[in-house]
Amino acid sequence: MIKECKCLRLDGACAEDATCQVVEETPLSIFINGRHFVTAMISPLMKKEFVIGHLFAERIVSLPQEIESLEIDGDVARVIVNHPMRAIASRRPIVSGCGGIASFLDEARLPEIQSDLRIGRLQAQEAMRSISLSEVHIATGGVHSVGLFGEMGPICIIEDIGRHNALDKAIGYALIRKQDQSFSQTFVACTGRVSSDMALKCSVAGIPIIVSRGATTSLAISIAEMTGLCIVGFLRGKRLSVYTCLERFEIDWNDLQ
Repeated sequence: MIKECKCLRLDGACAEDATCQVVEETPLSIFINGRHFVTAMISPLMKKEFVIGHLFAERIVSLPQEIESLEIDGDVARVIVNHPMRAIASRRPIVSGCGGIASFLDEARLPEIQSDLRIGRLQAQEAMRSISLSEVHIATGGVHSVGLFGEMGPICIIEDIGRHNALDKAIGYALIRKQDQSFSQTFVACTGRVSSDMALKCSVAGIPIIVSRGATTSLAISIAEMTGLCIVGFLRGKRLSVYTCLERFEIDWNDLQ
């Protein structure tokens, strides 16, 4: 995840040759039934989790069992799925995504999240603390962290150069370890903004709540309102903003004193 690179470091009038730590970025080309689907720019760890989570979040597969085979050789992933026609898109992507990844927004196909999960500010704060301890981020300042949390605490905490990549890896991690995984009693915490691609991925997976220390976007809010996703942003200290589905967020007025 980390490489040493040479740089020229300036500090006021002082200049010196130095070595700095930077986060690795690598391409991963996914081929579905022999056809190129996407090339993503990701951090090099957890490629299998990324592929499975990405195909699930992009609705290429509904269950991990629909993946007949998955082979990863260097920067190429070759996948055989039961329904390859789902990977053939006739329209250009319109949902935001970095590194060449994007989703298709079709309002008629937006899912409806089925969950009675509610969380409060203290639970959200603890999740944010958990994902903010990244040694890679401290060393490089170049990764996002995404945590998937359940009733017993963190299911996984993932680091990647892209917050959407990290979310795909978290979803894939859960699917690999429990193939009938229901996300209805989980929530996500992330370090980056909640954009449309993040909202759509949570909605497709059935994750009812996403918490961020950053901002959100108007399209993410629109998607969340249509699918039942609760977006909590700007979680910093005791401050936060709940943008959608307020019924999923418990307010403990005694805790606010």
